Amino acid sequence: MTDTQWFIWGLELFSSLFLIIVGCGVLLLLYMYLADRLQTRQAVRHNYPIIGRFRYFFEKQGEFFRQYFFAMDREELPFNRAERSWVYRAAKNVDRTIAFGSTRPLDANGSILFLNTAFPNVEGESVASAPITIGELCEHPYITDRICHISAMSFGALSRPAVTALSHGAAMAGCWLNTGEGGLSPYHLKGNCDIVFQIGTAKYGVRNDKGHLDHKKLRQLAAKPQIKMFEIKMSQGAKPGKGGILPGIKVTEEIATIRGIPVGQDSISPNGHIEFQTVGDILDMIHKVRRITGKPTGIKFVLGEQHWLAALFAEINQRGAASAPDFITIDGAEGGTGAAPQPLMDYVGLPLKESLPIVVALLKQNGLKNRVRVIASGKLITPSRVAWALALGADFIASARGNMFALGCIQALQCNKDTCPTGITTHNKKLQQGLDPRDKSVRVANYNRILHHDLGMLAHTCGINDPRELSPRHIRIVTETGFSQALDDSYRHLER
Repeated sequence: MTDTQWFIWGLELFSSLFLIIVGCGVLLLLYMYLADRLQTRQAVRHNYPIIGRFRYFFEKQGEFFRQYFFAMDREELPFNRAERSWVYRAAKNVDRTIAFGSTRPLDANGSILFLNTAFPNVEGESVASAPITIGELCEHPYITDRICHISAMSFGALSRPAVTALSHGAAMAGCWLNTGEGGLSPYHLKGNCDIVFQIGTAKYGVRNDKGHLDHKKLRQLAAKPQIKMFEIKMSQGAKPGKGGILPGIKVTEEIATIRGIPVGQDSISPNGHIEFQTVGDILDMIHKVRRITGKPTGIKFVLGEQHWLAALFAEINQRGAASAPDFITIDGAEGGTGAAPQPLMDYVGLPLKESLPIVVALLKQNGLKNRVRVIASGKLITPSRVAWALALGADFIASARGNMFALGCIQALQCNKDTCPTGITTHNKKLQQGLDPRDKSVRVANYNRILHHDLGMLAHTCGINDPRELSPRHIRIVTETGFSQALDDSYRHLER
């Protein structure tokens, strides 16, 4: 064939393909038109065939465009870009300095400012925390010099490589890892880190056929040297008043085996422990777990109405200080990573800024502050937020989402759908391939080390020798009138 014939043949082929593509496009549009007009579930699609589909497309893409193009550094929720950026840089151990001034509105109502001292300690740039003991009266008390730890996230809510990376990262950083209510998996143990075993309302991993505590299983867990403490969860930040929710799409055979539930069915925990009818029942279970395990035992809750807590402390004083929980984990209503009903996540429970000072004040009033250690949880992912919690009386903080960001979480808000694009909260093997536990464990360790370092830097700037020495006198809070007010004045009424 001549060049001219080749050209004509190619032109005819191109024309034929073009006509086929156009024809297919016309047929597709015709199909979409008929499908839209004949369906009645979506009024927009029925009334505006084809064009109406763009409404649903843009709605799904809205989160993406807001996150990357339209929202300012301090506008996004639940965590803004400035907060996430600090965590990402800390996890990668790269430069964390910024230039040209803060983008944080320092005069906004509720803004917290730390008071630097006129005569700081010139040695070094960060102060370290001293070791502290939890459960001094236990057979096996737990001693740690770490303030920041990894909060409860179950295997099931998180993927296998994510839990593996957290375990190794916690071991490298010297902090503990909370199992969450889904039970103990082999991946929690892989890094040989310190572990807090959480006993949820469904008691996964330690339940008998009737849903009560199985003493034998509890004793077997306590024999594992990695498990340092036991936490009895009464409620959690994402869904106070309701038990854990793991959608059936995420209940794999392995997860079902660990939890003792059917494969592929929603894992819905009860909204409370069947043993709890009075505050005395709470103390009875704490005593039982502590007696069987010999290890520190505490409770976790989101504070709502406060009468039960005052009654609990009164019951402790009647029985004696030894009956008290070794620690209390206070989860703010702003906490939560997994699936939860929106009405509960949006409107139920007190945020940490309200609940933490209330609990600390009640402990002080009842002479229990030195007996019961306080762990604060709820959006405490940056050094300033941790320092704020310490100033209000917390002894430790536990962060879930901060460590998820360290793993590479991009806040895609798909934790409940098994479609997490970073492989952290999905059991889709293909999506998990991008999450290398060897790399991510180093990032988790970096984040926790730098979180402690920068927390110590804040304490050093305030002129104290240990971050736990932070108190309300080191902070001022901006009020509605625009004037800064000493934080200890704001919360003084809680200590009366």
